[in-house]
Amino acid sequence: MKILLTGGSGFIGRHIKQALLKLGYELITPSHQEADFNTFSTAIQWLPLVKDIDVVINSVGIIVENKQQSFAQLHTHAPRALFQACAQAGVKQVIQISALGADKDAFTPYQKSKFSADNSLRDLPLRWSILRPSLVYGEGGASLALFTRLAKLPIIALPDIGKQRVQPVHISDLVAAVIQSLQAKDSQTIDIVGSDAITLADYIQAIRASLGKERLHIIPIPSTLILAVAQLGKYIIPIMHPDNLRMLQQGNCADATPLTALLGRSPLSIDAGLKQ
Repeated sequence: MKILLTGGSGFIGRHIKQALLKLGYELITPSHQEADFNTFSTAIQWLPLVKDIDVVINSVGIIVENKQQSFAQLHTHAPRALFQACAQAGVKQVIQISALGADKDAFTPYQKSKFSADNSLRDLPLRWSILRPSLVYGEGGASLALFTRLAKLPIIALPDIGKQRVQPVHISDLVAAVIQSLQAKDSQTIDIVGSDAITLADYIQAIRASLGKERLHIIPIPSTLILAVAQLGKYIIPIMHPDNLRMLQQGNCADATPLTALLGRSPLSIDAGLKQ
């Protein structure tokens, strides 16, 4: 099986790459210049890359936009052209790393851009797997680094005292879902979530406990205030963009049953994942 992996230098792509190589798959990971998501918007640009490829895995994604990178281009236009090229070249399967919330109720540009690409893939005459991960944590992840910094503080302020529901999934479970999807006989859309939905506050407390520290003191802060702070904070810590806070505020949970069926086991709990 010959696999083309895009986004192989990113957090998720790097872990997928390591797993595929360890399993002995023939893997091609084009450079940014060879597969330029910033400029590739037509199928003809992608065709040379997908020739004689059996499976394409797209793990390209950004959590915030900047002057050089937009959601529309990286999440919608380039992937749509890539998927069309796959159909034209006879690629057997495409595995798309999307995002939880990329559905008909999407309300941020991030979610909407992913949803648009997913729908274009669903319309093509090839086998596809659309994996929609929740908050992914693990070694090298930006979100875990941010929450670890928060967990190290003696006191933090969270909107609604951190009662937002989240369902973080360890990177190893997302990678395992990709590996299992390579053998899928039918097209599928699967939410990739951890075993349990917990509050944001409990997630941060679990990270703090994994560091061997006592429980953190959390105080409430109005959502309007933290969103205002985020308007400035996003320039220092991009992941603090107000849209990302709004997605957290809404909650980020789903039924873990389909993932459990795909993996043949339950996804890792937070405590187990933090020990990886």
